Amino acid sequence: MSRGFVKEDDQEETPLVPPRADLPEGVTNYVTQNGMAELLAEKKAMIGEKSAIEASTEQEKRIAFNFMNAKIRLLEDRIASSKIVALDEQPKNEIRFGATVTLQIGKSTKILTYQIVGVDEADIAKSKISFISPIAKVLIGKKTGEKAILKRAKKDSIFEVMEINYLVSTRPSTYFKG
Repeated sequence: MSRGFVKEDDQEETPLVPPRADLPEGVTNYVTQNGMAELLAEKKAMIGEKSAIEASTEQEKRIAFNFMNAKIRLLEDRIASSKIVALDEQPKNEIRFGATVTLQIGKSTKILTYQIVGVDEADIAKSKISFISPIAKVLIGKKTGEKAILKRAKKDSIFEVMEINYLVSTRPSTYFKG
C-alpha cells in the first residue's frame, strides 16, 4: 500500500542522524590501532544502548531503534573502510600518519605537541589532529629541525619540528566481535 493511504498518525518520522567526521570522497580512512579499538568500543556501546531503549509508546521505541540502527550502520561503514597504520613501521625521522610531533611556534617559546590521527580519532582537547587537517598536511614529510609554514589569511604560522615520536599504545586492545 502506498504511503498516501496511511493515516497521518501512523507515519513515523525518519530520524535525522548526524554524520560522522568528514572524510572526503576517495581519501583512505587511516586509523591507528587505538583508533580502531575506539571505533569498536563505540559500536559495542551503541549496541548496548540500543538494547536498553525504553519508550512510552511502541512508535517512540521504533523511532529510537531506527535512529540507533542508522548510527550503527554509519559506524560499521566507517569501520569497514578503515585501514590500520602500524606506527612501529613508520619512518622514525619523518612525520607521517600516527606521529606525535612537538612543535615550536615561530620565534615564541610556545611548544605544542600533536598526534596526527584518523578523522574519527581527532580531538584537539586531547592534542590529536586529523591527517587531513591543514596543519597536518604541512607537517607530513617534515623532519626534526625543519620548518613547516601554514598559509593563513592575515599572517602565516611557522612551526619548527622539535621532536617526532611514534608512540605505540601499551593499552590492551579490546575488540568487540559481532
